[in-house]
Amino acid sequence: MRAIPLVPLLLGGWLVLPAHADDAQDHLKRLALAEQKQSFQGTFVYERNGSFSTHRIWHRVADGKVREHLLQLDGSALEVLRVDGVTQCVSGTLEAGVSNLPDSPAHAFDASKLSAWYDIKVAGTSRVAGRPATVVTLIPKDQHRYGMELHLDKDTGLPLKSLLLSDKGQLLERFQFTDLQTDAPTDQMLEPSADCKPVSVAKGKSEPQKQQVAWRSDWLPPGFELSSAAARRDPDSKALVTNLMYDDGLARFSVFIEPVSGSDATDIRTQLGPTVAVSRRLSTPKGDAMVTVVGEIPIGTAERVALSMRNDAAAPAAKK
Repeated sequence: MRAIPLVPLLLGGWLVLPAHADDAQDHLKRLALAEQKQSFQGTFVYERNGSFSTHRIWHRVADGKVREHLLQLDGSALEVLRVDGVTQCVSGTLEAGVSNLPDSPAHAFDASKLSAWYDIKVAGTSRVAGRPATVVTLIPKDQHRYGMELHLDKDTGLPLKSLLLSDKGQLLERFQFTDLQTDAPTDQMLEPSADCKPVSVAKGKSEPQKQQVAWRSDWLPPGFELSSAAARRDPDSKALVTNLMYDDGLARFSVFIEPVSGSDATDIRTQLGPTVAVSRRLSTPKGDAMVTVVGEIPIGTAERVALSMRNDAAAPAAKK
């Protein structure tokens, strides 16, 4: 699982309990290792934008490899198989947001780094899926990221529950186990169905190559850094599309930039659960470009990032 998407606080607000920052950082360090060391299997529910879905997960660590099989139990039997975080096959389309859960290598939970942008505290204890848990909260120090509440299994350090809230206390995303077993799944449990189609990855064309990407941002939320950059040709339009990815060690967003002409492309500003999408058309001496920011950050922050994009070859200005 991705070491839990973003997660926050309970519906009623932050827990008002004695807080211990040092202990909280120790719990995050334990979490960072748990999913790379601990095998497990279980059932969890995922809530986003008022809709629920139920999923079964089998996660096995053996011989230095992490193999994971994820199955959506509601409706069609949609599934994903991953090995060491790399998708091997997929069937259908999982509930929006869930397909990112099995990607723990993306978030190492560097407590020392995160503490610069979040107040990290132990807020108490809870019980999830019949298992005792420690509640750890990550409260953002500014308005550019969401808060998180993690309920971590006392025995293994695994995340039993996570909540993601906006700065106004609105629940954006919930992940919660209803059943968790720590015995290793069998080979049969990890075997995908015949409907799970192998995923082929094009090599070379979209590998990160920072030196070949002209676009950059004049402004980023504090703590966010460029994690990858790539430029590739769109197979249909043949236009050069730039993709920049940023993260602060927990939250992340992507910026897509492509040339546009005519009046087909229009500005967009939308949000679904924790995920926002903001598109802004920019004018450059070489023509117009559409900048789209997608990620789990507040919509105002995404808008500011979109308007801050610049090209080293030709600085754009927002088209009015």
